[in-house]
Amino acid sequence: MSKRLMAEFVGTFWLVLGGGGSAVMAVGVADVGIGWLGVSLAFGLTVMTMAFAVGHISGGHFNPAVALGLVTGGRHDARDLVPYWVAQVAGSICAAAVLYLIVSNAAGFTGVGGFASNGYGEASPQGYNMIAALVTETVMTAFFLIIILGATSSGAPKGFAPIAIGLGLTLIHLISIPVTNTSVNPARSTGVALFADGPALGQLWLFWVAPLVGAALGAIIWKAMTTDD
Repeated sequence: MSKRLMAEFVGTFWLVLGGGGSAVMAVGVADVGIGWLGVSLAFGLTVMTMAFAVGHISGGHFNPAVALGLVTGGRHDARDLVPYWVAQVAGSICAAAVLYLIVSNAAGFTGVGGFASNGYGEASPQGYNMIAALVTETVMTAFFLIIILGATSSGAPKGFAPIAIGLGLTLIHLISIPVTNTSVNPARSTGVALFADGPALGQLWLFWVAPLVGAALGAIIWKAMTTDD
């Protein structure tokens, strides 16, 4: 268990540092900023690389919603759920702290701003309201679980699951960054919210509720479509 929890910590740390770091440090750089497309790719690449690197140790969840969805889908032991959540949230907070340390030492630092946090209303990149955020996060997480369960099923091509999952997360970001800055991952939202300026902490509840509900729904939909274990 200790090795599995360490793998979940490391994987989630890399997700938040890589994805969040790209959003915080590389989006707005004049002439060479990576933009929303780059951030979408960064989040997908963090999951893909860590799924290949440590997925065989812990299952490569790196996300409390994924862990819940896999438990709901009968792919993971429910007894591991809370320890996995603790490791994932701890990895996210530590990554956000490292990111804050880097950003706060930049020349002319005056504050972290949104710090790649998730939000709705005034905190939404394009001003989407709470209902839009709830629907987006629930639906996107449901489809993320369908992708994960399908890509790791016995009938899927072997060895390609991390690629499908990483590209799935990239696509989810391409769709939903304008709405919520894309969470689909309560741990990812929690770490950066602790350091962000603005309403991120007050809105954090949505980025736990919607992904968890969406993950459970995605697993239920997958089970209804297939008899695969």
